[in-house]
Amino acid sequence: MKKLLAFLLASMMVLGCVSFAGAETEFDPELVKAAQEEGTLVVYASCEDDYMRAACDKFTQLFGIKVEAQRLSTSQVPTKIEEENGNPSADVWFGGTNNPYDTMAAKGFLDNSYVPANASHLLSDLYKDPNGYWYGIYTGILGFLVNKDELARLNLEAPKTWDDLLKPEYKGLIWFSNYNTAGTPMVAANLMLQKLGHDEGIKYLVELDKNVQIYTKSGSGPSKNVGTGECVIGIGFLHDGITQIVDNGYENVGLIVPADGTACEIGPVAVFKGAKHPNAAHLFMEFALSPECVELADDNGSYQFLVIDNAEQPKAAAEFGLDLSAVWDGYDFAKARAESDQNRIDIIQALGDAADDRFKTE
Repeated sequence: MKKLLAFLLASMMVLGCVSFAGAETEFDPELVKAAQEEGTLVVYASCEDDYMRAACDKFTQLFGIKVEAQRLSTSQVPTKIEEENGNPSADVWFGGTNNPYDTMAAKGFLDNSYVPANASHLLSDLYKDPNGYWYGIYTGILGFLVNKDELARLNLEAPKTWDDLLKPEYKGLIWFSNYNTAGTPMVAANLMLQKLGHDEGIKYLVELDKNVQIYTKSGSGPSKNVGTGECVIGIGFLHDGITQIVDNGYENVGLIVPADGTACEIGPVAVFKGAKHPNAAHLFMEFALSPECVELADDNGSYQFLVIDNAEQPKAAAEFGLDLSAVWDGYDFAKARAESDQNRIDIIQALGDAADDRFKTE
């Protein structure tokens, strides 16, 4: 069988890139052969678990390469990789939000030696790191998720703007995610610091903290508790709310795009510097930037906007009225990239003693 596979690959190489069984996208047969010789790929994924498993299973189906995958938040991955200090236990990082990727690139833990051919399908240079350390696969809009039944029971209107979240009637009703364990809250934080200025933005987040009941470990945590009514108002990415409505049947969940502007995440894929299976990692990066991978999201509870031009967008995003034009046109991704780490430190310090108990990493 191995001899037959080698013969077929060698025969196809004369044609350049070729398609593999079940794939419309063409992949470089030399890269595929080198990846298959390595035989294994280790993936850390910060997207949702179902999407992670579907993507990794599809990769194995297409190329016959064993994938070992683990779902970790975008704060857990840097902790593990930094502890391993140049000897990473994983080859690839898949999904999540881009801010922690920027931090890891700046610290020298990501590799930019390979430029994926499929990156030519990105809709904009906005969706890739300017130095090639990561490439975007999706983007999602930040907003509010509300339990309509609970708001009606409490005789409260849903918040329409970021300022509305500070209203005293929302005290103890808001769920957010932990600045130390998730990338989502830093997207919101960077937005507020850019819109209001650094000091006023910090003051806003300190005031918001007074209304927050729980900070969840993952960015999708609030969305998972809105439908049940445990969380009345959640701050998070609206595609996670679509998952609760479409997949879990919580029709009482309302999705709100802030009227005063919002921000978006970019979900990337990247290769760790020192990866033990570099060819398999490069092939996975090509795969992650192909319709074969990103279109799996729609079937596995992930309804982000896709950022490659040859993929079909999830219908649910349009059906729920989510539109990337809602993103504040003043949001500066480069500024967020440069300042995110210091902003996190400043926020935690400003929150003072409350941060000791509410922002633990364990």
